[in-house]
Amino acid sequence: MNKGIRTNIYERLRAGNPHPDTELNYQNPFELLIAVILSAQATDIGVNKATQKLYPVANDAQSIYALGETGLKKYIRTIGLYNSKAANIIKTCKIILDQYSGEVPRTRDELEALPGVGRKTANVVLNTAFGEPTIAVDTHIFRVSNRTGMAKGKTPLEVERRLTRLTPEQFRKDAHHWLLLHGRYVCKARKPECPECIIRDLCEFRPKTRATNIR
Repeated sequence: MNKGIRTNIYERLRAGNPHPDTELNYQNPFELLIAVILSAQATDIGVNKATQKLYPVANDAQSIYALGETGLKKYIRTIGLYNSKAANIIKTCKIILDQYSGEVPRTRDELEALPGVGRKTANVVLNTAFGEPTIAVDTHIFRVSNRTGMAKGKTPLEVERRLTRLTPEQFRKDAHHWLLLHGRYVCKARKPECPECIIRDLCEFRPKTRATNIR
């Protein structure tokens, strides 16, 4: 895929959604960090239902740490892997309190050093909370990047590096959300909505079962 096609794709995605954002509910960087930790192998809807009950009671490192693992589990038990997530969140809160005066750190290395925070989570926080031009490659972005031909790769890290390098600078800050939402609602894993796709004529993906419907 050449630069012109890639630029055209981003222009169309921007026209359809000029101000994209995460679908996780949050009011500050700490709330976002906790929500993203909880979102691993869980849906945003499920996370939002849990944090809707948790955050009015505890929404900073001090108050969540005060809950302890047992207290936190009461609010997140509907989320997959809640036992390990509760343990990681309490440890993360302790580090944030001891090392960062209760504030979420703003560098990738510091974020990835927190329990339960990997590269993808760090990228989401850097991008969404702090406005950094990072691209967090989840299953949706991995699929869209490979299907469309925008940035093919065998691993999320490979796709991330290619996307970061090949995405024009003016689109880099919002690329994560555009591609994620496109994968979640249009370029679905099993039944992609190709006839309704706004970039269908620029995409390299041509499923035989839908070919007669694509124009």
